[in-house]
Amino acid sequence: MSSALTDLFPHPIVQAPMAGGVSVPQLAAAVSEAGGLGFLAAGYKTADGMYQDIKQLRGLTNRPFGVNVFMPQPEYPGASTGATGAAGAVPPSGAVEVYAHQLAGEAAWYETELGDPDSGRDDGYDAKLAVLLDNPVPVVSFHFGVPAREVLDTFRRAGTLTLVTATTAEEARAVEQAGADAVIAQGVEAGGHQGSHRDLPENDGSGIGLLALVAQVREAVRIPVVAAGGIMRGSQIAAVLAAGASAAQLGTAFLATPESGAHALHKQALTNPLFARTELTRAFSGRPARGLVNRFLREHGPYAPAAYPEVHHLTSPLRKAAAKAGDAQGMALWAGQGHRMARELPAGRLVEVLVAELAEAGTALSDPRRAGGDPR
Repeated sequence: MSSALTDLFPHPIVQAPMAGGVSVPQLAAAVSEAGGLGFLAAGYKTADGMYQDIKQLRGLTNRPFGVNVFMPQPEYPGASTGATGAAGAVPPSGAVEVYAHQLAGEAAWYETELGDPDSGRDDGYDAKLAVLLDNPVPVVSFHFGVPAREVLDTFRRAGTLTLVTATTAEEARAVEQAGADAVIAQGVEAGGHQGSHRDLPENDGSGIGLLALVAQVREAVRIPVVAAGGIMRGSQIAAVLAAGASAAQLGTAFLATPESGAHALHKQALTNPLFARTELTRAFSGRPARGLVNRFLREHGPYAPAAYPEVHHLTSPLRKAAAKAGDAQGMALWAGQGHRMARELPAGRLVEVLVAELAEAGTALSDPRRAGGDPR
């Protein structure tokens, strides 16, 4: 399904933007150079830090690329009464303080201080938009909500295509109505944060599988769909394309590449038998995110409040200290459900392998004998 988006890159492969230092310019450049769409992650960076990444990436490739931006989190309405508003559920009074008390032992163990939970809720959103409009990039995507139509229209006039994450067909319709060029349908299998538009308590374990979601979104909207969630092989790309997606977005598959900025322990954990499964957890950020089950997740996940980004700020020094100490049991090991299928290949080579697998899957679909079916 050709579109202005997919016309930018020859292969239907998008490298997911992974915040926290994973999606570095070297990774995005390698993917774009190989014919996919590389992405930078602006989340948790300053506007200037994002600009420096863009500047460095442009020095590495002339191919199209994208930049991902986190939507600002509105102030909790009715915080004193526990009311619920458009931004989602309000954490009970003192919930973050209670969680901080629970984490005091972690701070002592790692010999660090807990972070300030009141370090900001907008992630420098307006400043980042200003940079991206002053220095337009080919693609900008948004996570944790839908930008105002005026914002998307401004990017369109600047020549930038826009994508917005959705986790349900209803959210996808909101993306289309706001005027985005494409929607990223994120299945519950995806590693890292779920990009739901509202953070509600019931988000903790529920979610729609990718193939079911792509089919639902495809019937709900007319804009192109990019499928994301647990994709690790070319055959899976073929499956989501057959379900109606225009491209596939892969994160965990690229996390293990040498160009990825992920910590070495994080890369090793993807295929380490010690980390056998993933769970959605609020333990590290206060918002549902899928990661490998480790000690921190097991001990603190059940008690973490629905408070993003307060919990993210609170635990940030702990996660950094655990990484510095070489302790994977205290790190946020974000990973999708397909993590055991990770391959330690250079990013460009991984794109080549995925494209070959995609072609082979297409041949198998057209020839029942190749697919193992009955040729009669």
